[in-house]
Amino acid sequence: MKSVMSHSSANGALALVGNERWFLVHTLPRSEPRARLHLEAQGFRTHFPQISKTIRHARQLRMVQAPLFARYLFMILDLGRDPWLSVQSTFGVSSLFTSDGRPIPVPEGVVESLIEQASQGSLVLGDGLEKGQRARILSGPFVDFVGTLERLDENGRVRILIEMMGTAVPVAVDRSRLMPAA
Repeated sequence: MKSVMSHSSANGALALVGNERWFLVHTLPRSEPRARLHLEAQGFRTHFPQISKTIRHARQLRMVQAPLFARYLFMILDLGRDPWLSVQSTFGVSSLFTSDGRPIPVPEGVVESLIEQASQGSLVLGDGLEKGQRARILSGPFVDFVGTLERLDENGRVRILIEMMGTAVPVAVDRSRLMPAA
């Protein structure tokens, strides 16, 4: 069973003000907490969603905290105000997602939805999904694609149809990698 938890900035609320937007930071392997710490020391507000999951090792089960998105965290930037170039040289950070030298904002509602779900306490990812429903893929090569649920099985596997190059392409993913699309 997986549940979502949120580790967010100690700098205050994560509400966007003015021209602020959420951006995606790619971290070095297993360096999400270090990157978050150093970004927050520079005054940036971050969101680092984590899940509690049960792992089995040496015939023992134990709960551990793991990133919801390995090697990624979210941060708030106002590109006209904030010194975003310093993010690239922050300890623990591999890169800030950019296109043509400018950071690319995360689509509106994605991070806000994660924060809202985490604030409601623990929840199981993939709950509330039904055949025919629109859902957003949260991780993997098709992250942020929205498609229609075609098939769900009892093992947690889902087949979702996503629009790609003018046609509906079936993609198999684990239920825990989906959330209902708004």
